[in-house]
Amino acid sequence: MSFILGLTRLVLISVVALGATLGAAYWAMGFADGPMGMVRGGAFGSGEIINEDPDWAFIKDRETVEFQLLNPVSSRTSWVAEHNGRIFIPSGYMNTDLGKVWKHWPMHAEADGRALLRIDGKIYPRQLVRVTEDPDMTAVLAELSRKYIGQPVPMTEVSSGNLWVFELLPR
Repeated sequence: MSFILGLTRLVLISVVALGATLGAAYWAMGFADGPMGMVRGGAFGSGEIINEDPDWAFIKDRETVEFQLLNPVSSRTSWVAEHNGRIFIPSGYMNTDLGKVWKHWPMHAEADGRALLRIDGKIYPRQLVRVTEDPDMTAVLAELSRKYIGQPVPMTEVSSGNLWVFELLPR
């Protein structure tokens, strides 16, 4: 009996210690120079500000980019799609329980879309604008499908609100 109680106590202490360590690491990332993989980060502390728009075709086959919202200040890594010189960032799973708990940045971006996009150490000031209807949306969804999903993304994903798509416009 005392062995089981001791083992239970050890497991409980280990779980609490692991949770505290992960929580502290997640909190500390809020002060980091950008995100680390899927973990959100703090304000960009490095990079060269570029005010002229480049030819965005160079991100056509890039898997991810980093962006930082200005209000509230936080940064993350995201997929990116380029179509006809326009760039888009998607946010899926918005209608799922996981999405409702995990994804707060899209609501912040919709309220105040000021953002910074960082690619290869260059920072581009942007305005994130949610797009629900656009003549190019089918092509943007096809590009997301080509790069990440491997099957067609139906327009109903956008119209139902499950997939939010933001265009990154110059500021």
